[in-house]
Amino acid sequence: MNSETYWIISSNNWDLAESFGFNTNILETNLINLAVVIGVLVYFGKGVCATILNNRKETILSTIRDAEERYQEAIDKLNQARTQLEQAKAKAEEIRVNGILQMEREKQELIKAADEDSKRLEEAKNLTIRFAEQKAIVQIRQQISRLTVKRALEIINSRLNLDLHARMIDYHIGLFKAMKTSAE
Repeated sequence: MNSETYWIISSNNWDLAESFGFNTNILETNLINLAVVIGVLVYFGKGVCATILNNRKETILSTIRDAEERYQEAIDKLNQARTQLEQAKAKAEEIRVNGILQMEREKQELIKAADEDSKRLEEAKNLTIRFAEQKAIVQIRQQISRLTVKRALEIINSRLNLDLHARMIDYHIGLFKAMKTSAE
């Protein structure tokens, strides 16, 4: 009973105002308060925290799945772009090679055409030269013929007298008669 009395007496000594308030003793209050707060939070917040964590987990997993899908799409697009790039490079190389071949063909054709034109011009030149030579030869022959006939006439006229002229006519008439009788 002694301890009960002590308790009552000692509780009488406490003021009502002192029993409510902040205890500033860090070692006593923090450990107890923390234990109580953690206990209450664990008991009541277990479901809320689990739901929040599950929602957060689903959000993160969904974000990761979306990121992986976008990553896969990006890889697919990259592969398509690389394929298109390779095709474009191959096409460009084909065009370049075809262009070079076409240039070579056209170059050869131009060289061939230039050679043919050169040959034609050479032939035309030679033909023109031959024509000019033939024309000159014809003109020279005509001049020579004219000069020869003129000289022959001059010589005949200078040597021909009436007696010689009459003899020549008689001679040619005799030849014509002989030819006429032998033909019959």
